[in-house]
Amino acid sequence: MSIAPPAPADGATPITRRALAPDLARGLMLLLIALAHAHMYLSGHTAGFRGYALDGGALDRLVAGVQILLVDGRALPMFAALFGYGLVQLANRQLAAGRSWPQVRKVLRRRSLWLLAFGFCHALLLFFGDILGAYGLVGLVLVGFVRRADRAVLRAAVAGLVLHVVVLFAFGLLTISAPKGDTPAAMADPIEATVMRLIGWSGMTPTYFAASVVPAFLFGIWAARRRVLEDPLAHRDLLSRVAVLGTGVAVAGGVPLTLIDTQVWIPSDMVAVSAYALHSLTGIAGGLAYAAIVGLFAGRLRRGVPGPVVRALTACGQWSLTCYLLQSVVFVAVFAPYTGGLGTRVGDAAASGIAVLTWLATVALAALLAPGGRRGPAEAALRRLTYRSQQ
Repeated sequence: MSIAPPAPADGATPITRRALAPDLARGLMLLLIALAHAHMYLSGHTAGFRGYALDGGALDRLVAGVQILLVDGRALPMFAALFGYGLVQLANRQLAAGRSWPQVRKVLRRRSLWLLAFGFCHALLLFFGDILGAYGLVGLVLVGFVRRADRAVLRAAVAGLVLHVVVLFAFGLLTISAPKGDTPAAMADPIEATVMRLIGWSGMTPTYFAASVVPAFLFGIWAARRRVLEDPLAHRDLLSRVAVLGTGVAVAGGVPLTLIDTQVWIPSDMVAVSAYALHSLTGIAGGLAYAAIVGLFAGRLRRGVPGPVVRALTACGQWSLTCYLLQSVVFVAVFAPYTGGLGTRVGDAAASGIAVLTWLATVALAALLAPGGRRGPAEAALRRLTYRSQQ
């Protein structure tokens, strides 16, 4: 039997009434995503494990070092945790509206399937390193954990951490042994680039799923059950511990690969691969720490009225899907050989500068258009597709 799509009153929370911390975290996270992706459009150089030029100038190597230490492998887990958190919020709203769990599970799976389709289109048209497909896949496969007991969720998260290490170690071995070539973003033939983007996406989506998304996604589910980000003041001690310990673990675990990929340290291949796996594993702690830091900040803001900067960042978080896709549109226009062509003419530092400007432009766009409850075009399309068959 079909069910009616949830009305704003009892289904989706209106934008103006959403909790501050999750959207603020998404808005800030998109800066990290932009920084992590921009250099992937560059070509014509020998790259390290994280794709940064090994022969860049001093400024390029400094920027690469900072991003390897604080951004790469940290933004994706933060995104995954927020995705798991948001999935629980969506399920809770549906259940509160009187729908049964089978009905809610059907909605969540349909939404995840469309997110996977969005990822396919993103890879087809723009970017081989798409992450939407991995989130759609995790929503399809692990939606049942939204209702599983805490113990089962945490056990699965630990198992995911073990799988994470295995997959990343294997991927690191492949990185040092496989022949190096241009990424699809650097190919001059648009048709060839499209084919290679889809081939890359078909391999990277399950790799992202197995290696980076699952543990953080499950930790996000655990946190959402406790409304950690909706009520950060009540969970200040937990958020403080996660922020301090997670940041420390991420920085300590990121130092070896930072030294390697900036050519300060040149160890054996096996040591380098181990550093790569350690960097990615500890990045999960970093992603959770970043979300916790935003939660603590949002808790302090609840005592007053958010200023224009916070409102703009929150609007960007509310439009996170749209802003994420817009980043790829800009990067293709600027870097691709068949468009702007800067991918062969600039280094990592310039690419990161362009990433910051792109993120700022999306923040400004969302801040201009989101007030009044307007959803982003991609968010509106995903919602319409998810509930269309129920009308």
